[in-house]
Amino acid sequence: MPLLHSLSLLPTPSSSSSSSLSLTSSPHPNPNPHFIKFRTSYRENLRYLKTLRIIPPDTKPNKLPLPDAADHLLATVNFLKSKGFSDPDFQRLAFLSPYLFSSNFDPTDVTPVFDFLLNELSASPEQSCGLILRCPDLLFSDVEYCLRPTLHFLREVGVQKLCTPTNLNAHLLNTRVEKLNEKVRFLRSLGFTYEEALKVCERLPAIFGYSAEGNLRPKYEYLVEEMERSLEELKKFPQYFGFSLEKKIAPRHLHLKERNVSIPLNRMLLWSDQRFYAKWK
Repeated sequence: MPLLHSLSLLPTPSSSSSSSLSLTSSPHPNPNPHFIKFRTSYRENLRYLKTLRIIPPDTKPNKLPLPDAADHLLATVNFLKSKGFSDPDFQRLAFLSPYLFSSNFDPTDVTPVFDFLLNELSASPEQSCGLILRCPDLLFSDVEYCLRPTLHFLREVGVQKLCTPTNLNAHLLNTRVEKLNEKVRFLRSLGFTYEEALKVCERLPAIFGYSAEGNLRPKYEYLVEEMERSLEELKKFPQYFGFSLEKKIAPRHLHLKERNVSIPLNRMLLWSDQRFYAKWK
């Protein structure tokens, strides 16, 4: 296994002077053994960082990190591995969040996030790593001003199992409360009460990730104007907002309209294509 130790091998005090001279001026073909060990360790560390894809494998020699920088990278790797990450995870982390492996990154800066995920979200180390892999920006979110208020809001709404490592959960946790509230205000503008709007968000948490004007409003307008359906029907089946307008809602509505068929929204959208089109040929 590659060496992960700090590259701090030094000559003993009694031989430091002669060692220094032999490295700089001695023409003797046998190099100092300490120097050999230092160089071997550095090269092995670089090789390991390349296998993790933290350093691109095709990096030119003059672009490789110096020993101190390599030590810093390895310290970051060791810190993240202590939190539960494994070797295959680092390529994704390096690609999505290169700052993690920059000279400016200090692992202690993200310790509060790991503490929050463990103690407040009640996520296991494996779940915490899964959430971060899906949204590495979580590591740089402020616990006091973003993560904690967002978690409180989502729990108040009734969103469950937020520690489960899904793309939705990871990005929800990294969304500020004000942005989440935009969807509640949008639903209220359609005629939902505050309690009804929260219920919609509980039943369809993905709604927090949809654009109000670019996604939700066109679907609502199609529902009431083209499909001639009511808000009350939408309240019964808010999952309507989760379907594609172009790929499912409009094609199925037009298919039924041509056959003069009217069915509830849930039957129109939840059935598979095979079952739907076999039923109404």
